[in-house]
Amino acid sequence: MILINAHKLEKSFSNKTLFHSLNFGLNEGERVGLLGPNGAGKSTLLKILAGVTDLDSGQISKKRGLRIGYLEQTPTFGQNESILDALISKHSDPDDAYARAYEIMGVMDFYRFGDSFLARKLSGGWQKRLALARELMREPELLLLDEPTNHLDVASIMWLEQYLCELPIAMLIVTHDRLFLQRVVTRIMDLDPRNPNELLDVPGDYLSYLEIKEQELNAQARHEKVLRNTLRRETEWLRRGAKARQTKQKARIEAAHELAEDVSDLAAKNRQQKVALDFGELGKTPKKLIEAIGISKSYGGENLFSDLDVLITPKSRLAILGHNGCGKSTLIRTILGYDKPDAGRVKIGATESSVAADVKIAYFEQNRETLNPDLSVFKNICLHGDFVDYRGQHIHARSYLDRFLFSGAKVDLPVAKLSGGEQARLRLAQLMLKDAQVLVLDEPTNDLDSDTLEVLENALSEFNGAVIIVTHDRYFMDAVSNQILAFAPEGHPDRTLKLFSSFLQWETWYEGIKSQNRNPSIKKGGPEGSKAKLLEPSPSTSSRLTSKEKSELDKMESTIQRLESELETLTSQSLQTDLMHDHQKLGKIHTEMAKLQETIDAHYKRWAELEKRR
Repeated sequence: MILINAHKLEKSFSNKTLFHSLNFGLNEGERVGLLGPNGAGKSTLLKILAGVTDLDSGQISKKRGLRIGYLEQTPTFGQNESILDALISKHSDPDDAYARAYEIMGVMDFYRFGDSFLARKLSGGWQKRLALARELMREPELLLLDEPTNHLDVASIMWLEQYLCELPIAMLIVTHDRLFLQRVVTRIMDLDPRNPNELLDVPGDYLSYLEIKEQELNAQARHEKVLRNTLRRETEWLRRGAKARQTKQKARIEAAHELAEDVSDLAAKNRQQKVALDFGELGKTPKKLIEAIGISKSYGGENLFSDLDVLITPKSRLAILGHNGCGKSTLIRTILGYDKPDAGRVKIGATESSVAADVKIAYFEQNRETLNPDLSVFKNICLHGDFVDYRGQHIHARSYLDRFLFSGAKVDLPVAKLSGGEQARLRLAQLMLKDAQVLVLDEPTNDLDSDTLEVLENALSEFNGAVIIVTHDRYFMDAVSNQILAFAPEGHPDRTLKLFSSFLQWETWYEGIKSQNRNPSIKKGGPEGSKAKLLEPSPSTSSRLTSKEKSELDKMESTIQRLESELETLTSQSLQTDLMHDHQKLGKIHTEMAKLQETIDAHYKRWAELEKRR
């Protein structure tokens, strides 16, 4: 069933058209990821669907009585609003509100705080979870989620992935977390001016979207090349001096005019504007930039870490992973010499326990405090004069900002009016003006679009100095780091920090810890990294296969091939041009595809179970 049908939506902001002639439908039960470059209007579109912001033009048709939940990027709560107050505030039936609230508190683990705990005193991650619970009190049929993973630690994101996948409602999710998209969504809508029809609608997971996006952009580039060749031939014909008096020739000249406009439009679409990041070449660098030996630190009577050794050398790529409030920022400040350890010592360059002049450190703060929200983009880069010093060269600030996709009137906007992604780009622009041998990046990926994330990954891989990062973006963490220093899971008695070579290695260890907590009878031994050894046993996994199950297993591969063939057929149908504007028919196909994908996933799971028992 179609929940929402959008027809020719148009919205402008600050004399910039965000989108126009936007058409799409949202169907019952599907989980849709909404992607696009920073400033494309994704958050604005969510606000329009939630009824928070008005359209300039277009029409939105909704299912009668449709209940919509909307999770904002930064949730707000009243000064004296308790957890229970926040929950019952969004429920329409007072008689049922308390029962529903206590049910959700149990499911989402709020009993650890108590129902009278003030919402504003929760950490950013728990506030995000409470805001989600508050929207679920509406019992929505459609849930709009704007950057739901921001401010969540990795364990909370993994919990959210599982929780959303089990919710039997439709969702439209704005996020740049690539692993989250791959694990959660069943369809991608890409809002990008480069797309042929502005909105690229792809059924399936994130990997399917990447393949189709590349095909679309390549096809568009080839189309531009064909049109350019045609325009060249027409231009040569006109230059030969053909008389334009006859109707036929006049029509040909007019067609050439239109062709030139088409080529210009396509060239603009195909022009890939990317941020230019380069953290510079380093001169002579010490072999040991930072060395922490046996350091310990406590805060508020709680031991954060003890007897810890850390060595940072050029080309070190260290990620620090742990739950919110575990002490990641304190660890970084201690390693950098900003805070003194309770025990042990820190050497920075040749100096102990203080930031040495011969080791240059650049710091990207999580909340981007260095940016002045009241000043313009220009003044945040160049407070006095018009030029910046970049790698020993004097460059006009406007020219420098153009590298970070700030041009025209955008340069004079106050920082407070920029999107989160644009503010992150501006902070990176500030950072590049500093010579650094150690880059410390605290949540640099928040709000950045996938194109900028890719550029940042490449720039960090080419940087000759050391990188220390804290990030909840697991894909980025794996792409950039070669070591992960992880705090113990929240509530775990062992406070020793552990070292891992990749996120997947950490995830296997973490799932094992969770499994042991759920089932203490499972022994801690066994080969590390083997998930099968850590899973909870079920009654059926120990018995031999019955004859019926053997027959099922023999047919399983051919069954899955048949189902996948059906899915490919439906995918091809959904991409047909004549269906793009028939949202009713397209919605029906998408629903069938989602059901078919669930069936395929179930068959794969069953296949693995039968194979294991055999």
